[in-house]
Formats: sequence, C-alpha cells, structure tokens
Amino acid sequence: MIKSNSIFSDSSLNAEIEKYSRHRVFNKGEVLMKPGDEIIFIPIVLKGNIRIIRQDENGQEVFLYHLFPGQTCAMSLTCCQSGKKSMIKAIAEDDTEILQIPINQTEDWFKYPEWKAYISNNYQNRFAELIQVIDLIAFSNMDKQLLHYLQQRSKALNTRILDITHQQIADELHAHREAISRLLRTMEQKKLVRLGRNSIELLAEI
Repeated sequence: MIKSNSIFSDSSLNAEIEKYSRHRVFNKGEVLMKPGDEIIFIPIVLKGNIRIIRQDENGQEVFLYHLFPGQTCAMSLTCCQSGKKSMIKAIAEDDTEILQIPINQTEDWFKYPEWKAYISNNYQNRFAELIQVIDLIAFSNMDKQLLHYLQQRSKALNTRILDITHQQIADELHAHREAISRLLRTMEQKKLVRLGRNSIELLAEI
C-alpha cells in the first residue's frame, strides 16, 4: 500500500494527513460517489484505481478518466471548493484503497508548498485528460472512442481481457448497444479485439 509519506516529503504535511485522514477500502465495482452526493472529503488513491464518469440527471453516462495510486479527483476538488454537490460517479475499477481527506482541511493545507503543487498538478493532468475526451467526442468517430475506452479500462486493470458486456460499454459511451456490438465485430475482423461471452480481449497494442 502506498502511504502518504511516499507521496509527500514534508513531515508536517504527512503528520496532518495521518491525523485527519480516514483509510477506506472499496471492492471492485463498488460506487464511491454518485451525482448529487454531498462532498465531504476528497480521495487520494493508495492502491487500485477509480473510474470517473459524468452522469446527467437522466442517467446518461460518459467515461472521463481513471485515478491511479497517488492521484486525486479534480472534479471533487472543484465541487467542494465551490460548495456544489458531486457532478460525477466514481466506481472502484479494481479492489481499491483510498485516503479520505476532509474538505475543511484542504484549504488550510495550501500553506504547504508541496500540497499546493500536488493539487495544481492534479488539476493540470485531469484537464489534459478531459480535453482528450472532448476531442474524441467532438472530432473522432465512435470506433476511436470505443478503442480508447477499452484501452483505458485495460490499462487500469492491467489485463487485456475485460469482463464487460456490450450494454455496459454503451451506457458509459452514451451509445446504443447495437452500435457498440457492430463496432466490436468490425474491430474483431480487423484483429483489434477478440470477443467472448461477456468478455473482450484486446489484441492491439495499448
């Protein structure tokens, strides 16, 4: 397990993190946060990873990015700093351990240059990932969006075989299941994937 002192070198900051944070474990597939939830903490991933999804009031979803060990969620930071409720859905992609940092501590810790730099870097990284998602949606065909989605899930789970249904993919890409199935069959013909029963094996390089 990654400890906070392997992320930060400032002993005073680590002492405060140890004092105020709460360690939580989530099973694979467990939902950490839903749209509309009150944000009372921000997560720092210690082990495993979290899939972040934008979900609107009608339940339609769009995959945004993953959080890996050492990272935190810029969307949660933005919401808690503005006093808004969650705008995202967070799901444990694998068995995942996090530190929950109370939001009333986040502002006070900006007195530590290392915490300030950490938050700034996370904003920049998440912004770059969101731009990539926007580009894929706005300028790319659905086949590129689908391949990107599968590659990101594969990278997050460190496996080329994904246990996932076509309907689950369609839900998170805001597409029709039939369209996803057709694209997957085309990708299989191009030897990019191998389809199984509720599973997809990536053959293309990630």
